[in-house]
Amino acid sequence: RTMMTTLALTSHVIGPDGDVLTLADLPPQGTIRWVPRKKARLVAAVCGGLISLNEACERYRLSPEEFAAWKNALDDAGMKGLWVTRPRHRRPLLLQDAQGLELPP
Repeated sequence: RTMMTTLALTSHVIGPDGDVLTLADLPPQGTIRWVPRKKARLVAAVCGGLISLNEACERYRLSPEEFAAWKNALDDAGMKGLWVTRPRHRRPLLLQDAQGLELPP
């Protein structure tokens, strides 16, 4: 296994909350649970040149399309756009399973 070194394009960027972000402020490599704040920080880091898109995708096992979806959601709706919800067509099934109730079609 080779050790990957990070060469930041810049030393810091301004994060989604107006705070200064450095590489140390990014989520740990291999992060699985992506809350909106972590997504927004990564988008700010890539767009600001703190980390390259390729490195971010490799480090966090993201596809470029997934990252682009986060960026577009953030651009379109702010932090609220980064919340993930279950598809509408599955909600009644999940409610039925959770409550043991039969819902009308």
